[in-house]
Amino acid sequence: MFSYKIDNQIDIVLLQQHNKEELYQLVDTNREHLRKWLLWVDRRTSAEDFEKIIPMWINNYANNNGFDAGIRYNGKLVGMIGLHYIDWNNKSTSLGYFLSEEAQGKGIITKCVSAIVDYLFNEMDLHRIEIQCAANNHKSITIPKRLGFFQEGIKRDGQWLYDHYEDLIIFSLLRSDWEEL
Repeated sequence: MFSYKIDNQIDIVLLQQHNKEELYQLVDTNREHLRKWLLWVDRRTSAEDFEKIIPMWINNYANNNGFDAGIRYNGKLVGMIGLHYIDWNNKSTSLGYFLSEEAQGKGIITKCVSAIVDYLFNEMDLHRIEIQCAANNHKSITIPKRLGFFQEGIKRDGQWLYDHYEDLIIFSLLRSDWEEL
């Protein structure tokens, strides 16, 4: 299974069924923090809610169609990173991530996104990577900016979150951009 060592403290690992309780605890402990930006949080009310999702993530990885993986910091599951879909015709993908509140401010997501971007361009031969962030999610927005992504525009009312729409800022990075950094 997919496992990618970022440094001595951070690993990205494909989650398995035996991780469902740990994943649920991560979501449940950070429920209020995560639900500000992620619509699916309220639909995950037990570890069993991940039973049908985890095989889909594994299947996507097996079919070379993206992945959803856990982020471990000193062995503890603290977040996730994933490719929503790989468009092989255009060699492009969209990247998403979340991190527990307690793990923020340590550079974990920046390191993970940087490593995955490098992997996608150099190992998977992709041409374009996109990140969409809610316009009010200032912490998330700093990641693509810090890594040299270009802000392409704003998708007005691009995401429904429980009781309101959020604008989405669209960032992209081309392989040629990455090579110049």
